[in-house]
Amino acid sequence: MKRVTTSLKAKILLLSILPLIIVTIAITMISLNQAHILSEQEIKTFEENLLHSKHQELQHYVALAMNAIEEIVEEAEPGDKNAEKEIKNMLQNLIYSSDGYFFVYDMAGVNLVHPIQPELVGQNLIELQDTNGKYVIRDLIRIAEEGGGFYRYLWRKPSEGHQEKKLSYVVKIPKFNWMMGTGLYIDDIAKEVANTRLKVTRNIRNTFFTVVVILSATIIVIALIGVAINMHSSQLADVRLRELAHRYVQFQVSQRRNFARELHDGINQLMVSVKFRLELARDKLLKGDESAVHDITKGCDVLNMAIQEVRRISHDLRPIQLDDLGLESGLYSMTSEFAERTGIQMNVRITLPEQRLPDDIEISLYRIAQETLTNIEKHAQAQHVGLKIWSGEGHLWLEVSDDGRGFNPEKTGTGIGLLNMRERTELLSGRFSIKSRLGVGTRIKVGFAIL
Repeated sequence: MKRVTTSLKAKILLLSILPLIIVTIAITMISLNQAHILSEQEIKTFEENLLHSKHQELQHYVALAMNAIEEIVEEAEPGDKNAEKEIKNMLQNLIYSSDGYFFVYDMAGVNLVHPIQPELVGQNLIELQDTNGKYVIRDLIRIAEEGGGFYRYLWRKPSEGHQEKKLSYVVKIPKFNWMMGTGLYIDDIAKEVANTRLKVTRNIRNTFFTVVVILSATIIVIALIGVAINMHSSQLADVRLRELAHRYVQFQVSQRRNFARELHDGINQLMVSVKFRLELARDKLLKGDESAVHDITKGCDVLNMAIQEVRRISHDLRPIQLDDLGLESGLYSMTSEFAERTGIQMNVRITLPEQRLPDDIEISLYRIAQETLTNIEKHAQAQHVGLKIWSGEGHLWLEVSDDGRGFNPEKTGTGIGLLNMRERTELLSGRFSIKSRLGVGTRIKVGFAIL
């Protein structure tokens, strides 16, 4: 009878522990698997955001370099040795950070500019391969010929003295038949991703160990309770069993609450880590010029910004003319310089409200007018240009018109400049319209709601 009672109590003890073990293991495995999947997704997103920020940073650098040499390129003739020399000298001196520089090759693969490795200048590197077997210069030239783009390869890192992964962005300078570009080493991305993965793995491992400790403690406590029950008299067995069952339910609820809290804290740590990394990527992205950085679809496309504003590119992109002169004087100054530079006759009429306009409307009007005049100078072949600002219908209107050659907006109205103007207007819930016909001219009208 004693043996039967002992066996029964052992079975009861086992039945008390086994469900908890099974449920705990199941919950733990499911939670760990979900945490692993989530962490890999977040790490992948984190890595993609870092690469995206590198892409935008490279496009930004190339755009600045193209802006710096734009005037020389436009005025030079193909084969102009003086212009070529001046451009080479400019690019030779454009060095940023410890490992950032610009390189230039002709389409035969001969290096023309390399400020970090001057011994390469004059060498034909068309057959150069990295340790992975990639024909680096050949591939870069092909990408430039196809309209420009990104390329990954291995190259010697000046600050390290050995080869590292590098991401480059190249474009073509058609007038000189050159390939120009710059690159960033992306070994730091791999390090940051590895550090993030290490922290995530550590958090998951800590959570697992916590669960194991909780499970072990639970099993020990239940086993001790079972031993204590066996030490009491048999007549109290039923009471003790009911007490044990009651305690078991309470204990299980408490342990599950603790387990849930541990999972919650672990996931919170993971999310805080990911949030920190995403904020870091966002901060890096905000160091670039968001309104100036766009996918460059052709090698010869550059940001449509005036030369005098290149030195003023900063995070807020606010023209100094608005601070020094105000909107009206700034526009008169800009149109006067435009007329003097191009010889195009300007007709300017500006009537602004008495109250000062909000900063976002002022800068949008200024930038749209600036972009429009730049497009006219480059493409319109106009003799007369009119710029008018007035108030009406609860809106402040800007209209710029010219008598140039015009274009078909449905076919060629998706250029970067027009997209910039439309996006600026739509961001402030404004109205944007463009009318143009071949041989007649173009009129752009923008309106912003004002109180």
